[in-house]
Amino acid sequence: MALQALQALQSSGVAFRKILAHFPEDLSLAFAYGSGVFRQAGPSSNQKDSMLDFVFAVDDPLAWHKRNLKKNWNHYSFLKILGPKTITAIQNNYGAGVYYNTLVMCDGKLIKYGVVSTSTLTEDLLNWTSLYVAGRLQKPVKILAMNENAVLRSALDKNLRSAVSAAFLMLPESFSEEDLFTQIAGLSYSGDFRMVIGEDKSKVSNIVKPNIGHFRELYGSILQQHPQVVYKMQQGRLEIDKSPEGQFTQLMTLPKTLQQRINHLMDPPGRNRDVEETLFQVAHDPDCGDVVYLGLAAIVRPSSMKQSAKGIITAGIKKSLIYSSLKLHKMWKGWLRKTP
Repeated sequence: MALQALQALQSSGVAFRKILAHFPEDLSLAFAYGSGVFRQAGPSSNQKDSMLDFVFAVDDPLAWHKRNLKKNWNHYSFLKILGPKTITAIQNNYGAGVYYNTLVMCDGKLIKYGVVSTSTLTEDLLNWTSLYVAGRLQKPVKILAMNENAVLRSALDKNLRSAVSAAFLMLPESFSEEDLFTQIAGLSYSGDFRMVIGEDKSKVSNIVKPNIGHFRELYGSILQQHPQVVYKMQQGRLEIDKSPEGQFTQLMTLPKTLQQRINHLMDPPGRNRDVEETLFQVAHDPDCGDVVYLGLAAIVRPSSMKQSAKGIITAGIKKSLIYSSLKLHKMWKGWLRKTP
């Protein structure tokens, strides 16, 4: 089961446990991600200097923020004076449903952590409403805590399987493992304005190249069991069914929001076709992969812009400027590496 592979990446590291101890308990899921956790190529390759990134999923954000404000008042921007109700409303009602505190010193480490409600996370994992946290969980992460929520666990598994289906639709009939994992890692960056300014242009390949083994651990069982795939593990090659029938099967397994975005893109004014009819047409289209990409971009672009705008408020102006300058510095270093 794919979830078992996700849990296999679970971390028992002392440093992570010590950081987690600074926060209120009752986390339905906590994970660490990014260049501070997994080695990356390029300008993010020095893990010692990298900020550690976390996401905490909580069943009751209001209660959790109330306790966290008592324990970690200095983590919050000026919004803390408005109280936990306002913080929770900003978290739930704007952007991708995540509230980030950034550039926080915790146990001698510089960290950033996002708080998301368990219900918002589950919805994103199942339906790709924003592909914000779901996108991070399509790449290797360190699971630090996970409760026995069967619905959340099933959603985590479904998210990985959906990522494989979407990637297949944008790949040719035959490709390498690295091609597949690069396509999967790039799903949540489709149409993201930060990839134009603010991120190293090689970000996706920098994530994948040093972590092929971790991606294989995460997706290996799905690929071995997939009825439409010939997975030659020894050669690191895959072959998939690119017939219209095969593509239609894959399109029908995509998350609901992506199917709806594709339908909106392809349905002529006045026709009002149902989603299945549109997907049948797309399955026969030679540009099927491009249509899927545009559907992904229609999800990612607005959610990433709104979440970034919210980040300026939740972090505060000073921290936002520092954080943005760090991102631009990484982008500049990545550009210099490519310049002869």
